[in-house]
Parts: sequence; C-alpha cells; structure tokens
Amino acid sequence: MSNKKILGLIGLGARARKICFGSDSVEQQIRKGKVKMVIVANDSSDRTKEKFKKICQQQDIPIIIQEKIEVLSKAIGKSNKAIIGIEDSNLADEICKINGGELIG
Repeated sequence: MSNKKILGLIGLGARARKICFGSDSVEQQIRKGKVKMVIVANDSSDRTKEKFKKICQQQDIPIIIQEKIEVLSKAIGKSNKAIIGIEDSNLADEICKINGGELIG
C-alpha cells in the first residue's frame, strides 16, 4: 500500500471526517456498524493485528494490513496511529480497487 493514491484517499477521508483512528475508537465504531474497512499498520503488535483480523472477520469488514505506523499517521495528520477505520463505503470501495482487491496484507 505504499501507493500514494491510497494514502491520499485516507488523507481525504480524514479531512472529510469519514475515518476513525486508534484501537479503542475503531473498535467502538465497528461495534456500532459504522466502519466499512479497517487499515492496520504492519508494524503494529501481533496481538493488535490478530484482534482486528478476528473482529473484522466476525463483522464481515475488509481489512488491509500494510504500511508503517509513521506513514499511516502522516496520511491523517496525526502521530502514532496504527489503526484506521474507514467509515465511508465509497472511500472503502475505492481503496479496495486501488489495492487490487487484496485485503489482508
């Protein structure tokens, strides 16, 4: 996902307030049914990756595990954010298309 288009879309989603970030916030929004896709940094802890794989599988939400925490954080203008939840279905669809339909990293 070093694709600049995907990072640009994530940034656009952040400016449009169509994303949530951080473990607790993303998990809460998933439980509310608002998250359409989850992006997890590949350098986050194994426990975090497994936790979100399981949650996404249960809720039938696509998940991408790629990129570094620093890069994802920079895309949304924050620091140290390993997990991003995409709340807009069009944005999630576009990211999935650009990623070649490849979901779990």
